[in-house]
Amino acid sequence: MSEVDFTLAGKVALVTGASRGIGASIARAFAERGATVVISSRKQQDLDVVAQSINALDGGRCTAIACHGGKLEEMEQLFAAVKQHCGKLDILVNNAATNPYFGPAIDCPEAAFDKTLEVNLKGYFFMSQMAARLMRENGGGSIINMASIAGLRSGANEVVYAMTKAGVINMSKGFAKELGVDNIRVNAIAPGVVETYFANALISDQAKADAVVARTPLRRYGQPEDIAGAAVYLASAASGYVTGSVMVLDGGSSA
Repeated sequence: MSEVDFTLAGKVALVTGASRGIGASIARAFAERGATVVISSRKQQDLDVVAQSINALDGGRCTAIACHGGKLEEMEQLFAAVKQHCGKLDILVNNAATNPYFGPAIDCPEAAFDKTLEVNLKGYFFMSQMAARLMRENGGGSIINMASIAGLRSGANEVVYAMTKAGVINMSKGFAKELGVDNIRVNAIAPGVVETYFANALISDQAKADAVVARTPLRRYGQPEDIAGAAVYLASAASGYVTGSVMVLDGGSSA
């Protein structure tokens, strides 16, 4: 019986929204397992800090390229740079996300609605499209889309964000059905509350934070490393028969 393979040696991975939090943790975990990593987000300066820390690892290889996850022209430039510098793409992690409005749906302004859909849905769709074209040239690959348990069970005051994450889940399933013939696997990860800057609005409110922990069987928030482990699995040969799936990582809160 062959050994389960979690290594990423020789692979090229692109991780979006990787200037901090979950994205930075995933990029680091990929590099530690041998992948050449390209990281992107809107701000080059923040990316450079992460890239420097990854390149300081033994054998770490990371390139930072700024890209707005909702602007088509910038995405095209990003993928052109990946092909030019790395020659191929094996793994895409769509992790960039935004949630500019938290409040009643009936009061959500159009600008916040448009921005949320632009980054969380349009960005993921066209990133997946461009990645799949590169992966076809290389005989396959793995696309990992960061969803949320909000995409499975919407809560109050997050309707637009939850809509986009539900869309990410169904988009992942649709791409998985279309791209399986090309040996491209597409899966989604649905985290619960993870202790990051993105979740600060919730975690900084002590009453809300205590309520989240109280209804979580593991009695803690998630950490970026918890999500990175799942991403390594979905990126590696260990998950070679997994596609169209949603991996829920919420400490049991939705059980």
